[in-house]
Amino acid sequence: MKFEVAQLHGAYMLREMAVSAIRTSKLSKDYGVGRGLFDLDLEVTPQEVFGYLGPNGAGKTTTIRLLMGMIKPSAGAAFVFGLDCIRDYVEVKRKVGYLPGDMPQFGSLRGKEVVAYLGGMRGGVDPNAVRSIAERFDLDLNRRFREYSSGNKRKLGILLAFMHRPDLLILDEPTNGLDPLNQQEFYELLREARDGGATVFLSSHVLSEVEHVCDTVGILRAGKLVRVARLDELRAAGETSLEEIFLSYYSDTDHHQKALPE
Repeated sequence: MKFEVAQLHGAYMLREMAVSAIRTSKLSKDYGVGRGLFDLDLEVTPQEVFGYLGPNGAGKTTTIRLLMGMIKPSAGAAFVFGLDCIRDYVEVKRKVGYLPGDMPQFGSLRGKEVVAYLGGMRGGVDPNAVRSIAERFDLDLNRRFREYSSGNKRKLGILLAFMHRPDLLILDEPTNGLDPLNQQEFYELLREARDGGATVFLSSHVLSEVEHVCDTVGILRAGKLVRVARLDELRAAGETSLEEIFLSYYSDTDHHQKALPE
């Protein structure tokens, strides 16, 4: 009997280990006139830092909104640790630390009140973790949100994404608005999260940032995933730089795409 239980437990653990952090199947969001996200087949393995590259309008934010269950797909499906991003969106949000490209407006709430509000929705957070992150970024949580500079609003967003030690971090242009010192602090925080077992999905158009922190990169062009590659394999094979690979998929006209609908 004990042997059978051990076998069942072992099989369960193997299934758990095999579950992708992110998996999409023919995921699509069609905004019409050829704009949107089309037939995205993507897999991100646990504890991987995945860089999602593309210029504005390529479909990066649309992908993230689909993963977060904020919009419904036109076709296909998306899963986070085996959970359906639409059907199980509440459970997905508990597992994810999300940093949007544009921060929500919290008006006259103080930073600590925003933390308490969102922390309560997640079942509580460790105050030591909150204090540690705030101190690292020199963020005054006693100030009102409307008094924050754009950089401090970004710092608050980073704190809100990391504070509950999520299994998956989904970060949309995370260093936008940060000065170089705080960018380096963010990279260190991200490495610590990955070393602690977290998976990271990082959307960016900054090639140097992706090369600095990511294990794998996916390149999005006009709503289609055109390349996925591990950076260490690119280096070992002596391929051209990430910048040259990225630019090879774009003509001048691609850089003038209009932004996708919000």
